[in-house]
Amino acid sequence: MARIFHLPQLFCSHHHFRVGELLRQVVLDLKDQCVGAVAMPNLVPAILTAPQAMAYWEQIRAAGYAGIPFMTIKLTPETTPAMICEAAQHPEIRAAKLYPDGVTTNSEGGVRDFSALDEVYAEMERVGMHLLLHGEMPGVYSLHAEQRFLSELQRIATKFPKLRITLEHITTAEAVDAVWHLRKNVTATITLHHLLLTTDDVIGSKIQPHNFCKPVAKQSHDRMALLLAAFSGNPKFRFGSDSAPHLMGTKECAEGCAGVYTAPIMVPLLVEIFDRHDRLNMLANFTSGFAAAWFGLDLSSQKILTVVNRPSIVPALCGQVVPFMAGKTISWSL
Repeated sequence: MARIFHLPQLFCSHHHFRVGELLRQVVLDLKDQCVGAVAMPNLVPAILTAPQAMAYWEQIRAAGYAGIPFMTIKLTPETTPAMICEAAQHPEIRAAKLYPDGVTTNSEGGVRDFSALDEVYAEMERVGMHLLLHGEMPGVYSLHAEQRFLSELQRIATKFPKLRITLEHITTAEAVDAVWHLRKNVTATITLHHLLLTTDDVIGSKIQPHNFCKPVAKQSHDRMALLLAAFSGNPKFRFGSDSAPHLMGTKECAEGCAGVYTAPIMVPLLVEIFDRHDRLNMLANFTSGFAAAWFGLDLSSQKILTVVNRPSIVPALCGQVVPFMAGKTISWSL
């Protein structure tokens, strides 16, 4: 008889909803997996202001997303404390996202002089808005960019001790160690795919464009550090999928976009990973409990999902997007 596991709906602390047809595909693929998700602002054009964030909130809801979209604005060198104050008036807008210039998809026009935004961080601290960090130093060798960013993380966390900071999609053992030992105002998100991938899965014997993301997956010991953090029960580490859909043609080309699309398989694959390591008892906190505590969420509407230990095959295509592990078999089904 097949084993059954019950899991509260996820709260995804990092999600790319996109716009237009891709937005509709994301909503379709998410189904009931998430009670809520933090929507990333790196669209074209980017979400820079409160009115833009609220208009995007309306788009996500109109596309049929039944969960709670938590909105963000993108920080740029032109962001002012007044813009933060305006955004904070809307309960739907919970965070501002810092993208270092040029390090990932649609990060052009991002930040290079991080200390130039200190007045903005101070206002975020004052009004209780969260700071989300894509933690890679621009202009640095990509496999070392995350480690080089950690000194800036420490500077911001120390100077603004009440500012709630999330270092997103961490990929290195050094980042795990830094977040673990920094003040309690610093947390991190860990993706599903970084729990499984190393650099060889991206550029090993063959190029695997659908495993390419930023930050790129690192070495085996880094992946093990991420697994141990996810299993640790430390509320500093929580789930953020960074599920990032791109049309197949923009991945399978000479200059492919960074992003791994995990939305269709988040729940069964997370259950498979935690079950493989005999840590299913740690999964609910990692995927929703710690986020609820961090953001002060009321998850009373959270449904209980039933996951069955029965093999399922990942679709080859979701619309025009190739999902993570396309065509492969997962040992659990939602």
